Amino acid sequence: MANADAAKKAAGIRAVDFIENGMKVGLGTGSTAYWAIMEIGNRVRQGLQISAIATSVQSEELAREQQIPLLTFTAFDYLDIDIDGADEVDENLQLTKGGGGALLREKIIASASRKLIVVADEHKFVPHLGAFPLPVEVTPFGWEYTFRQLTAMSGRPKLRQKDGKTFITDNGNYIADCNFGIIKNPKSLETLLNAIPGVVENGLFVDRTNILVLGFEDGTTKILSK
Repeated sequence: MANADAAKKAAGIRAVDFIENGMKVGLGTGSTAYWAIMEIGNRVRQGLQISAIATSVQSEELAREQQIPLLTFTAFDYLDIDIDGADEVDENLQLTKGGGGALLREKIIASASRKLIVVADEHKFVPHLGAFPLPVEVTPFGWEYTFRQLTAMSGRPKLRQKDGKTFITDNGNYIADCNFGIIKNPKSLETLLNAIPGVVENGLFVDRTNILVLGFEDGTTKILSK
């Protein structure tokens, strides 16, 4: 296993230690959240009793393969814990998410959770957000207008592509990957972006993280909290 994968696996597995019997759990999306889902599956087969809701079709399929019981929001009002990854996390535990295109469902589930546990390898921990392009989910209708608004904010948006075609989210929307440079005030930018007509959600997760589990290439982990 490559060192980076060892770091992700260590973080994902360690985060599962926060789950207790009877909890309702959010299942994140991405290469580090993958390891958390795999470990949850292991513990479910060993007798852990939980129910879960996934942040993407991809994670939902993995959860079914791992025999993790899945519910929908019709079955409960809140989640106890959400374990999810990040593309960047700063020293104040603010996040950039959405590299996998699941940012809208990820933010809904994070908002519905009493505790958000973020799993990341050491390279995702940065002094300031902004090196990773900020994903902004936009409606296909009028996306050109929305892009002009993002351009006026100096966001330099690029329409995400996959396999030579426009990338479509699980919700049927487009992703604008924006480059704002160093993001000095994530909270302000999150508010401004969501005020643009046509913007469904953006990848800034501000003041939501309770615990950060950092994985290192030697297989060790470090726990940081607010």
